[in-house]
Amino acid sequence: MRKIYAWEPWFFIFFGLFHLHRIWALFAREAYASFWMGILQNKGVSYFLIMGILASLCVLGITIFIKNRKHNFWWRWVYLFGGGYLIFDLFAIAAGIQFWSDLLILMFDTSSSYWNVVWITFIMIGALSFTLGVYLLYKRMNINRTKDNCL
Repeated sequence: MRKIYAWEPWFFIFFGLFHLHRIWALFAREAYASFWMGILQNKGVSYFLIMGILASLCVLGITIFIKNRKHNFWWRWVYLFGGGYLIFDLFAIAAGIQFWSDLLILMFDTSSSYWNVVWITFIMIGALSFTLGVYLLYKRMNINRTKDNCL
């Protein structure tokens, strides 16, 4: 049976908000780049808290995808591909893989001509994720309302 778990809409809403915060990058390049490069380089409590939450959510999503492999909704593929990418990203940052570090430095180069393209892409991903989360929340609420009316 296909079921939308109670936490799934919030998963997408959280990831959407996480990506939407990057609007900040469009208005304050230096501050945004400095903040995130500081977090990534210092690897303090904030780093491990953020990365731990993100990694846990990805593992949870991938687990749900695998558990429901015969009855998945189309949007659960995001868990597999997005979660797989993010887990690799977190691993590459933690392990200090050189080509990934170089890529991050390029991403946070505030003088680059592609700055807006990079961050607008993340913002669009965030808007889509947030919208999907709101849609799933609405759909789940309607499913629960229908069940209550049947009793």
